[in-house]
Amino acid sequence: MKQILPFLILSAVPVLAQQGVVAGPTAGFVYDASTSALRPVRGIPGASMLGDPVSFGFDIAKVYVSPGQDSAIVIGADSSVHVFQLSPDGITERAVTGIAAPPDMVGFSPSGSSVALSIGGKVQVVTGLPGAPAVGNALDPGSPVTKLAVSDDGAYVLFATSGSVQALGAGGDVRNVMAAGDGALVAFARGGHDGAISDPSGAGVVVLRDLAGSATQTVVAAPDDGTASPVGLAFSADGGKLYLASAAAQSVVSFDLSSGSRTNFACNCTPAGLSPMGNLLRLNEAGTDPVWMLDSGAETPRIVFVPALAVANQ
Repeated sequence: MKQILPFLILSAVPVLAQQGVVAGPTAGFVYDASTSALRPVRGIPGASMLGDPVSFGFDIAKVYVSPGQDSAIVIGADSSVHVFQLSPDGITERAVTGIAAPPDMVGFSPSGSSVALSIGGKVQVVTGLPGAPAVGNALDPGSPVTKLAVSDDGAYVLFATSGSVQALGAGGDVRNVMAAGDGALVAFARGGHDGAISDPSGAGVVVLRDLAGSATQTVVAAPDDGTASPVGLAFSADGGKLYLASAAAQSVVSFDLSSGSRTNFACNCTPAGLSPMGNLLRLNEAGTDPVWMLDSGAETPRIVFVPALAVANQ
């Protein structure tokens, strides 16, 4: 019997077409590195595919989309930096000043209301997304940043550097959170200052409670406990679960922070990251391979995919 592969089940929310016209249901947007384009994930329950590129009115080099799918940091081919608001009615550029150069690293807050930009060894936080972005001062973290995450209110940036994870406050103060080896990942939970750290060569997977205060640490998984080669870390929307994507295990592990139980979701892919898209967690970017996602909001969570553009056009 021919095997039927699962397709992504989408919610019926209008999508932005090339000129910002309503054009069918969408689950969000993905950056297609193979064509340097932002594409909607469109379709109906039982089938989905990548849609036509969204037109920003200029050539683009990279697009970073917020977890809420309502704003995007757009890097032009001329190295210009733009902030766009995304909505069912179209796209609107929001004026920003003070971003000196394209970021080499971007980290949105869990709801997408803030974003941290690593630029030339400094960190800038943009708050007020999607409709009223405000660019903060360039802050010096004091050490090279390898991974970063920002709280929804923009008050704290949690960042990994060589040998440790540290917290950068909005006033520029830096404090050590914990020792950590190479490959550490960081994440914030929605709406507050709880966070998480994956330290594969040291403490393992650690949950931080109240980073602004006591910063209590709880280990939820040892470093060798099925979490090898972690590439992505994210909380669920309600903060009750923590997800860790593993490249070596080709899976996503879900940690229930109340019960202490865990669930493993195997993927016929090698995850490259873990990017929230509402209740979806995207494991890779669009390109020549399918876009793989964990549908964590489904009654029975599962790994699903959107066919690669070349496959869909065959």
